[in-house]
Amino acid sequence: MAIKTYRPTTPGRRGMTSQDTSEITTNKSVRSLLLPKNRTNGRNNSGRITVRHRGGGARKFYRMVNFDLNAVEGTIEEIEYDPNRSAHIARIKDNQGVYHYIIAAKGMKKGQKIENGEEVSINRGNRLPLKNIPLGSTIYAVELTPGKGAQLARSAGTSIQLVAKEGKYAQIRMPSGEVRMVLVECKATLGSVGNEQHQNIKYGKAGRMRHKGVRPTVRGVVMNAVDHPHGGGEGKHGTGGSYGRSPKTPWGQPTLGYKTRRRKTSNKFIVRTRHQGKRR
Repeated sequence: MAIKTYRPTTPGRRGMTSQDTSEITTNKSVRSLLLPKNRTNGRNNSGRITVRHRGGGARKFYRMVNFDLNAVEGTIEEIEYDPNRSAHIARIKDNQGVYHYIIAAKGMKKGQKIENGEEVSINRGNRLPLKNIPLGSTIYAVELTPGKGAQLARSAGTSIQLVAKEGKYAQIRMPSGEVRMVLVECKATLGSVGNEQHQNIKYGKAGRMRHKGVRPTVRGVVMNAVDHPHGGGEGKHGTGGSYGRSPKTPWGQPTLGYKTRRRKTSNKFIVRTRHQGKRR
């Protein structure tokens, strides 16, 4: 998929790029698969802001994407844009006449047949367990727990490689380079996620980000000392000020190298970490 460029008729247009929507076949969604999306603007159930720089933006409906497709066979009727994710979605109609949304793979076409099951053919878009997928295959929408639905490799342009099988576990190489073990009973879809040029889009102006619901971000070093640990002082200065302190978050927690991950239980399934040269 190509990137669409614009003539620099205004300062905002200069350098702006957007998606080439030639792959999208319709602008009309299935009404039964839409849900109203209530915006919290980064606030929790107490009304406190827990995620900063969110608010406003265009109104949108949530598309009910089926991450655990149980249909045996279906036909792709349309490729649609989804405002809630970076990937495109495909509208399929199964053999019972029921509509579903799935994440669209690179190269999916309108009218293509897709299958789901234990012994389906090895074709792009088909979904089957890891135990029946050939080694070296490129996959996406991978389960972590059998029957729970896709959890890995769901964003635009991502893919996972099946590198080994041993006993009841398969080894997969993540986009980050991490190699981890997953049960061979878990399902995956053959291919890679489409809309691979999403990461190369240049938004061009602040107003376009406001339409996405992203509010402005201000650096801590330009704030007053009362507002941020990096603030205060005369003239331009670094994050540590004159005392050589380490960088902090607005609430005083160390950052830039300070480890905050607590999910230690998953490490037993990691064969090789995403950090080069380090092993479990």
